[in-house]
Amino acid sequence: MANTGSTLLALITGAAIGAGVGLLYAPDSGEKTRKKLKDESKKAQDRLNKKYTETSSNLTEKAKQARVDFEARLEETLSSASHKADDILTAMETKLEELRKQNAKLQKDGKGGDSKDKPNKAVV
Repeated sequence: MANTGSTLLALITGAAIGAGVGLLYAPDSGEKTRKKLKDESKKAQDRLNKKYTETSSNLTEKAKQARVDFEARLEETLSSASHKADDILTAMETKLEELRKQNAKLQKDGKGGDSKDKPNKAVV
């Protein structure tokens, strides 16, 4: 983008210098010189507008592509996070089921025998 700005500045500077030199060395009458200056300024304006349109179009396309890329990466990240969350939930459910079984076993063992050294209930 900085390169485009430099090119644009060079184009404007060149047009101004060219117009100044043209005035100084103009062999034609004032009317012809003014017409030439008008024509040259119109050409410079057209070139400037064309360059602006091209740059604007390029930036628009790059912005669209960046948005598409961002959305794709976001979708991948969300999908990956969703899979990881599912894995974590599955592991937690498995662990909870193991703890429930262990708790049930402790409660069963606690009611049937000597309960001096064993707790009455396991807390989860």
